[in-house]
Amino acid sequence: MKLHIAGIPSHTIILYMRIFELRALQVLFFLVLFLALPAIDPITHASEKEETVRLSKYLSLGVKVKRLDNSHTSYEFGDPFPPNVAPISRLEFPLDSWWAGGELRVSFPRFSMGVEVLTNALGDAGGRMYDSDWDSNDPDLMTTYSASRCRMEPSYMATVDIDMEVSDWLRLPQWLSLRPVAGMRYQHLRLVAHNGIQYDLTGVAPYDLLPSNSIRFKQTYWQYFIGVRSGIDAGRYIGIPDLKLTAQFDVAYVEGANEDKHLLRMGNRFTYEDTYGHAWHASIGLKKGLTKNLFLGFDFDYLRISTTGSHRFLNRPFNIDISWGNGVKVWSEQKSVSVSLEYRFN
Repeated sequence: MKLHIAGIPSHTIILYMRIFELRALQVLFFLVLFLALPAIDPITHASEKEETVRLSKYLSLGVKVKRLDNSHTSYEFGDPFPPNVAPISRLEFPLDSWWAGGELRVSFPRFSMGVEVLTNALGDAGGRMYDSDWDSNDPDLMTTYSASRCRMEPSYMATVDIDMEVSDWLRLPQWLSLRPVAGMRYQHLRLVAHNGIQYDLTGVAPYDLLPSNSIRFKQTYWQYFIGVRSGIDAGRYIGIPDLKLTAQFDVAYVEGANEDKHLLRMGNRFTYEDTYGHAWHASIGLKKGLTKNLFLGFDFDYLRISTTGSHRFLNRPFNIDISWGNGVKVWSEQKSVSVSLEYRFN
């Protein structure tokens, strides 16, 4: 456990700067790779390299609408003092919401690379935000429990990925595509708990109404993933032309950061979590050609994130700044269905 006077120490500022530089280098790497793809594509013939090729023939542009359902992001932490009960507090935020955005993709015979950006529809997320607390001496005794509506403020999801076709190298059938894939997912979520009710389970008071905003929560996940995606020409089996079955599975190293401001507490109370862990993601979908250039897609995605790390409790008006790692967990389960419309410029 670490205890010090409120304020941001110099070593923390240096750490944040190094993290920023690392991520900036990662983005630069993807951009350089994107620009280098035409030169490194091994399938491109020498005669094609000599002519001026319009980049647009390799581009596709898509729009997507996505619905998260039965989804949440949550965190909990234990007591820093003996007997170190864990958890001592748990907060669960709903993510059931609508999202929309677009994807830009460049596809060469061997490689493809894409960038997708989505943002949410404003308003309350489906479900309730739950806040639970336990007795510091009895891990089986829950002391308070609250349920609140949860408003989702402007939030963002982005994915950058690159894949490579290897089915011909493996001498697979022509109707089967197999592509190792690597990339990065970024999620920045902003939620506000409001209009809730809190129950005192110790019997001191029945309940308290929370009629206004009570918690303002921000969360960021950086997910660096590697996996495989495939495509199957399903139309050849059921007699529907231009119908493709798609699938992807990947695993990721995850860095997470939370900021939680309790608006109804005395002083200026913040908590922070810095965590690291893993995630796994799977998707399955169908893509149907409507015309030569226009394609309609349906996808189901499942994402599971699990991280552990440190918790910081900060309340500067009371000169409180304390950090610990006992029982700190941050996790998320996200299930979504999406519809996309893609236009290929070839």
